[in-house]
Amino acid sequence: MKKTLFDKVWDAHVVDAIENGPQMLYIDQHLIHEVTSPQAFQALEERGIPILRPEQIVATADHNTPTLDQDKPVKDPLSRHQLEQLSKNCEKNGITLYELGHQYNGIVHVMAPELGITRPGMTMVCGDSHTSTHGAFGSIAFGIGTSQVAQVFASQCLLLKKPKKMRVTVNGTLKNGVLPKDVILYIISQIGTNAGTGYFCEYAGDVFENMSMEGRMTVCNMSIEMGARGGMIAPDETTFEYVKGRKFAPKGEALEVKIAYWKTLPTDEGAKFDKEYVFDAQDILPMVTYGTNPGMGIKINEHIPEQKDASFQKSLAYMGFEAGGQLLDTPINYVFIGSCTNSRIEDFRVAASFIKGKQKAENVTAWLVPGSKQVEAQIIDEGLRDIFEDAGFQLRQPGCSACLAMNDDKIPAGEYCVSTSNRNFEGRQGQGARTILASPLVAAATAIEGKIVDITKQLN
Repeated sequence: MKKTLFDKVWDAHVVDAIENGPQMLYIDQHLIHEVTSPQAFQALEERGIPILRPEQIVATADHNTPTLDQDKPVKDPLSRHQLEQLSKNCEKNGITLYELGHQYNGIVHVMAPELGITRPGMTMVCGDSHTSTHGAFGSIAFGIGTSQVAQVFASQCLLLKKPKKMRVTVNGTLKNGVLPKDVILYIISQIGTNAGTGYFCEYAGDVFENMSMEGRMTVCNMSIEMGARGGMIAPDETTFEYVKGRKFAPKGEALEVKIAYWKTLPTDEGAKFDKEYVFDAQDILPMVTYGTNPGMGIKINEHIPEQKDASFQKSLAYMGFEAGGQLLDTPINYVFIGSCTNSRIEDFRVAASFIKGKQKAENVTAWLVPGSKQVEAQIIDEGLRDIFEDAGFQLRQPGCSACLAMNDDKIPAGEYCVSTSNRNFEGRQGQGARTILASPLVAAATAIEGKIVDITKQLN
């Protein structure tokens, strides 16, 4: 029987199954952070249940962390309490923790891949919806709720119904200035935010095969925004080269054995999917969102579509836009480059290459927030910090930052923020804040110009 990548990884991890019912799936790697783990730890402690396999859990502090003065006590009492509780829980249960200030600290979906914790063919979970990021390696990775966090703590397994399978294929060559973020925003704008509900999505075709691992992570990260349970890209030589030499990756002969297995994972020719979409790379341009869900996206030079739907009208009213209008020349006062979608070194290199020798517009506050301490160190070592600071940008310390209003980095009410994060919901970046999702390149250009501009004209 011909199998998809998803089938191969899923079936290899089924411990037990009920006919036509749920299956018990073994979990290779459990990632945790300070927000969704405390209740799970408490639930097990109250019932006297130990953590079954603490060596398969890695913790980091990321959501609530400040991105300034990380060497000082955290000011916000709730954030400070959650971070302290994570430290106590990990110490008590023998769990590896990369707390604030540690050389490996960072956003959970950035630090795990860069340390070689994420590898092909694995099952991975975290109490965070954007766990789908790790599917870029050909792993089954998905977010879970707090009660499921407790289940994995106790049993290293989850009882689940096997999702259906969909494939999104994009062939051809991307135009100049089109980044992986534009590719996934374009896909979601075309198929909608519910197209993936009940499915695991495999991304296939020339465009994904030619992407770097960092680009693939950006794409898989936003699978959730199309409603999918997760996203996957078949492992290949690009994947193997990325994994080699990372701190916790297999070494020597052990790595060669793993690579031999990883090469068997790509979808068999002729394997069936429950749903398929096909796109042409030449149809994609730099993208921006105009509404309050990630599916409300247009090419940067397009007009906002006309719709009479009440929720659509409400969304436009919140954003202060009108149907038929354009986002070009919209004045912008905040720019954020960061989040688990776009805070890797490649993202900052792209931004720096555009910013170099230019000056930020006076009306713009621009926050650059690396996804980990290691990315922060790379930015400094490669001289990118000097480029950013000379141009008037502020390089902050690692964390989730202005992706979500769970820390100090909030966008004021009524202000527009061009953001490289993954969600543009009402209030996502602060009460009343208006979020426009875009690539690091579009964000950088916006910060320089003080307004949204057609980046393709500058590049061509």
